[in-house]
Amino acid sequence: MLESRKVQYTRMVLADGLIELMKTKPFDSITVKELCDLANVHRSTFYIHYEDIYALLRAVEDEALAWVHTSLAELSGKYQEGDEAFLCSLERLSECFAKDIRLQMLMSERGDIDFQKQVIGAGFQLRDTESLHFVFLVGGCVSMVQYWIKNGMKESPREIAQVVYDMTAAVR
Repeated sequence: MLESRKVQYTRMVLADGLIELMKTKPFDSITVKELCDLANVHRSTFYIHYEDIYALLRAVEDEALAWVHTSLAELSGKYQEGDEAFLCSLERLSECFAKDIRLQMLMSERGDIDFQKQVIGAGFQLRDTESLHFVFLVGGCVSMVQYWIKNGMKESPREIAQVVYDMTAAVR
């Protein structure tokens, strides 16, 4: 069933408000009241849509992750498996970070590390997410993306992809 425009709008302003508040304070310090005040939404309306603020964060994360997966899926079939496909996936993922303010906030130091691992893992397209290689790759990449975002994303998405590509050559 399609959501009404009013429902879509309400969810959008709540998500945007959450991201705006995360720019200035840790997620655990954000209250439903201050979010509703910022979004100009009554508190009871918030609870019609979300069980709590964590449910809203999960919804924002799920939407961002779906966008990343869709973006990466557009590449499938264009490249053979291997180095070129890997580099293109990394570049596409970096472009996602550069274009989407929500994704930037979710990938920042204020974001949830488990979500960040999922996003970076999508770019690596590794099956064994419990391997030491995966843990190493994702940890390093999450830290690098956080550094890149925190410092104003001066490097291009292509440059970030190339750095990750070069640094992971030994463990691929």
